[in-house]
Amino acid sequence: MRALRLAVVLACCALPAAGQDLMRSVEMPAHQALVKSIGTAALSPFETDGCSGGLSTSWRLVAETFPKFSLLYEAHPPWEYCCVTHDRAYHNAGGALQANASFDARLAADDALRTCVKTHGETYADEYAERYDMKPDQIRSVHSITSEAMFMAVRFGGGPCSGLPWRWGFGYPGCSVFDTPARD
Repeated sequence: MRALRLAVVLACCALPAAGQDLMRSVEMPAHQALVKSIGTAALSPFETDGCSGGLSTSWRLVAETFPKFSLLYEAHPPWEYCCVTHDRAYHNAGGALQANASFDARLAADDALRTCVKTHGETYADEYAERYDMKPDQIRSVHSITSEAMFMAVRFGGGPCSGLPWRWGFGYPGCSVFDTPARD
C-alpha cells in the first residue's frame, strides 16, 4: 500500500492535473470515511506541534542542545507559523462536510503551506543572506526546495483516516476506510 501511495504522489508531481485526478480517486474512500465519522463526532480542542513529522521537535532539540545553532538559526523553524496555520485547517478537515470538498480543502491547505514557506524565504531573503553569509537567491532557492519537500510530505503522509496524529481531520476521532457497514 505504501509503495502504491508513493507512486501516486510521484505521479501527481510529474503530471499535475492527471496526478490530482489519480490522487483524488485513491484518496476518496478515506475522505468518505472521514466525512461519515464527522457527522457523529465532536471536534477536540485545537492543538499543534508546529511543523509535524518531527521537524519542529527536532529543530528545538538541536537548538537546546547547541546554543550557537539557536543563536544563528533561531529556536524553532522560522516558517513555523505556516505550519500552525496548516494545522488549523487539518484539525477540522477544512470545515468540509462532503468528501469532494474535503479533498479540495486538503489540497488547498497543502498548497497554502507550500506558498507560505516559499513566500517566507522571499520576504526574508536579504536578511537571511546577510545572517548566513549567503546570496539572497540561495535563500530563496533553499526555501523553495523546502516548501516543495514539505508539500510532498504532507500530501504523502497527511491523508485522512491514516491513524497518524497529523492526519487530515485530526481533531475528530480516528476513522478507517476498512470499517464495514453494520449488517441487518
